[in-house]
Amino acid sequence: MQKRTLGKSNLEVSAIGLGCMGMSFSYGPPKDKQEMIALLGVAVDRGITFFDTAEVYGPFLNEELVGEALAPFRKQVAIATKFGFDLNPNFDPRGMKGSPGLNSRPEHIKEAVEGSLKRLKVETIDLLYQHRVDPNVPIEDVAGAVKELIQEGKVKHFGLSEAGVQTIRRAHAVQPVTALQSEYSLWWRKPEEEVIPTLEELGIGFVPYSPLGKGFLTGKIDENATFDSSDFRSTLPRFTPEALKANQALINLLGSIAERKQATPAQIAIAWLLAQKPWIVPIPGTTKLHRLEENIGAVSVELTSEDLHDIDDAASKITVQGARYPEKLEQMTGR
Repeated sequence: MQKRTLGKSNLEVSAIGLGCMGMSFSYGPPKDKQEMIALLGVAVDRGITFFDTAEVYGPFLNEELVGEALAPFRKQVAIATKFGFDLNPNFDPRGMKGSPGLNSRPEHIKEAVEGSLKRLKVETIDLLYQHRVDPNVPIEDVAGAVKELIQEGKVKHFGLSEAGVQTIRRAHAVQPVTALQSEYSLWWRKPEEEVIPTLEELGIGFVPYSPLGKGFLTGKIDENATFDSSDFRSTLPRFTPEALKANQALINLLGSIAERKQATPAQIAIAWLLAQKPWIVPIPGTTKLHRLEENIGAVSVELTSEDLHDIDDAASKITVQGARYPEKLEQMTGR
């Protein structure tokens, strides 16, 4: 497995990581714990050293799973987790209904970290993200709280998720930001406008989540797909039958490049991300061994400048339809 360094930090990780959310949260009921522990072990065996979780996934179940599964490999791996929500008793994790309120007050961050350390069975969190920017707490206070946790040895690196460029700059001035995690893929390219140039300027790594468009870019989802109410895609405008039908053009493009490269559409989508910048580390999630193997295979797919030009040229003629989140969740991004 190739390695990459996130920005100017010394955090070196596998070229692709593993997003663990779907093992416990958002994509239907939690999966069998022993099966997921085995899958995480295989991921380490195949060279993945970067694992992504958050306290809100479950809540708490995913951190517990990751902590238990990765305990035997602690020295080989980097675990990223996130804070920033008030996990009130009324929170219903199915499709983020009754979404928890944001809370990044410094005292809450410190409480959240104590919980994460216990569940992850670690003494130090490798990378700690603010999950969503809290408009009620100055980002300088958030960065300052994480800086103290770094000084105490409880956290190694500070990250932000779905933050806007002004927030990134202000946070970075207080405590250097190692990585930004935001959605980025061939069907969500907004980060290219302002975010990626800012990260390049400041020397911050980029960790794209949903690099496969929540499964859409695998080519296995068509307009006839149905999603259970426990699958949060059932609430997403981009997964209505009309949007799925309209967006098939993107799958056709990936399919034609994949055929040329003797790869799969998913592998082309991940390889495309890897080719954008050397400090980009996508974190596709999966609960299936064959998908894990397929995603890892993307690291070996070489896209030439001509391939990239062809993809960009064809993609520029496709207008992706449907918002990526319902309005309430969309408002939490880009602040």
